[in-house]
Amino acid sequence: MRRVVVVGASAAGLAAAETLRRTGYDGTVTLVGDEPHAPYDRPPLSKQILGGEWDAGRLPLRGRDELDALGLDLRLGVAATGLDPAGRTVALADGAEVPYDGLVVATGVRPRRLPGDGGAHVLRTLDDALGLRDRLTAGTRLVVVGAGFLGAEAAAVARGLGAEVTLLEPAPVPLAPAVGEEVGRVLSRAHLDHGVDLRTGVTVTEVTGDGVRLADGGRVAADEVLVAVGSVPNTEWLEGSGLAVGNGLECDEFSAAAPGVYGAGDVACWHNPLFGTAMRIEHRTNATEQGVAAARNLLAPGPEARRPYQPVPYFWSDQYGMRIQAYGHLRGHEEVAVVEGSLEEGAEGAFLAAYRRGDRLTGVLAVGMSPRVLREWRRSIAAGARWADTVRRAPARA
Repeated sequence: MRRVVVVGASAAGLAAAETLRRTGYDGTVTLVGDEPHAPYDRPPLSKQILGGEWDAGRLPLRGRDELDALGLDLRLGVAATGLDPAGRTVALADGAEVPYDGLVVATGVRPRRLPGDGGAHVLRTLDDALGLRDRLTAGTRLVVVGAGFLGAEAAAVARGLGAEVTLLEPAPVPLAPAVGEEVGRVLSRAHLDHGVDLRTGVTVTEVTGDGVRLADGGRVAADEVLVAVGSVPNTEWLEGSGLAVGNGLECDEFSAAAPGVYGAGDVACWHNPLFGTAMRIEHRTNATEQGVAAARNLLAPGPEARRPYQPVPYFWSDQYGMRIQAYGHLRGHEEVAVVEGSLEEGAEGAFLAAYRRGDRLTGVLAVGMSPRVLREWRRSIAAGARWADTVRRAPARA
């Protein structure tokens, strides 16, 4: 194997490229990215960058000297437009065709949009964050559509800047499918306590020039609108390639999509043997870990030398000075138990909720808990601990 192409120049793609070099691979590594920027960190976009605490110079994942030391064939500002597995080439928007012996697909996701939202903001790239930041001043009326973690973080930052924030969410309880209704209510309470106009059970059908239109015919006025209603995996360039594409690029337990082709990061939907299910994860930690795993399996001397990618997923969110952290697979849970602290204190207190599926502990979510406590629970999840052996307290209502 003398030529490896990594499509996607963000955390997952960079991790794959660095792993190739660390393991001694001395062939050509082509790193393709559709943005003109060198690989940078995305989580600060909805926090420190949006809030004006950081400038863009703090975002790059590696300095120029570090990138140069990797000896990459770096193709930035050009998107991949097609894949020919038979000919083993990747087509680029500038007309180039890049040959490969091994390929890592790390093209990430793009924000979903709403009808009529030509003037609405989304929040995925550095340019998105800077564009919205320039519009957020004291008294700005901001409507955020979608109360998931991204929308919630942006709402919290905007309130800190003095904006008047309306947060619209179609579900009765924000985040309930992921974290449960009781925990979802606690996390939502923080917005109400900080003056956000949180409206649940509200569906936005269209973004207009002066706000948004609702399914019931009502309108919500705004100076600026941020749409945070989920994302779409960037797989269009793989059409006609023969690779399986559904909820992202479909991969096996090794993150392989086809012989010599691996997926990594937000775009990859792979079978996680630890939980016995397929998952696609849009979190920073997974991007790096899967990029490393994909590169190692790509270079494995034979199929038997590959290792299944079976992490305990991790994510975090910062809102109003509150650090939310979670390990494991929370979606699809059948029971929630508060095993540390109390939900009655709300987001101002500290608590840890455990999640069950079948007879297993599959995840935990914590607010205000020490890293030591979280590490202990993570070890239990990784070991496949039985619920009855790890959870002692009566469960809260899921």
